[in-house]
Amino acid sequence: MATILSLVVLIISIIAHEVAHGYAADAQGDPTPRLAGRLTMNPLSHIDPMGSIIIPALLVFSGSSMLFGWAKPVPYNPYNLRNKRWGETFVAIAGAATNLLLALLFGLIVRFGAATLPPAAISLAATITFVNLFLGLFNLIPFPPLDGFTALRSALPWHLASGLNRFEQKLRGAGILSLLLFLIIFSYLFVGPFFNLALWLFSLITGMSA
Repeated sequence: MATILSLVVLIISIIAHEVAHGYAADAQGDPTPRLAGRLTMNPLSHIDPMGSIIIPALLVFSGSSMLFGWAKPVPYNPYNLRNKRWGETFVAIAGAATNLLLALLFGLIVRFGAATLPPAAISLAATITFVNLFLGLFNLIPFPPLDGFTALRSALPWHLASGLNRFEQKLRGAGILSLLLFLIIFSYLFVGPFFNLALWLFSLITGMSA
């Protein structure tokens, strides 16, 4: 049951991440996400079979310490954004910021509600906290197609961003293989320290020992 719960929380958190991108673009004058019907939490509008179901399920049911997945990217047109300098950066970080905000809110529920709320509610809030912490932090890694890379590229001056853009286009040419290769390398070399960082932040926010 706990495994199924973790999977459901992960899928919903992934969808919230993408919806946040759409709202960030829409708030800055780009109607593309709204016209595409992506400003909704309806899973049917966002689910990518591989990234939203298969890979998250494999990670959760295998007991992996890495929690990751993706939905269909929300389309937006950077040329429509009112803030030409920082608009794309704001859109990029909106997803991870939403996950981290959810982690903070539910973490505080765990911290201050442990004495009054049912154990099942505290367990659910703790799961939401950790999943969103991991997802938010992971997406801030500056490697394409993760949001951290998009935010970095769009925040840099043009002469520096152009080099990163060429690097991104080469990786996108390899399709999903480049992302899978990154996930494999990350899972073997970096997931341990990253998982420990997420656990430390989880304990810091919730007051629970992880």
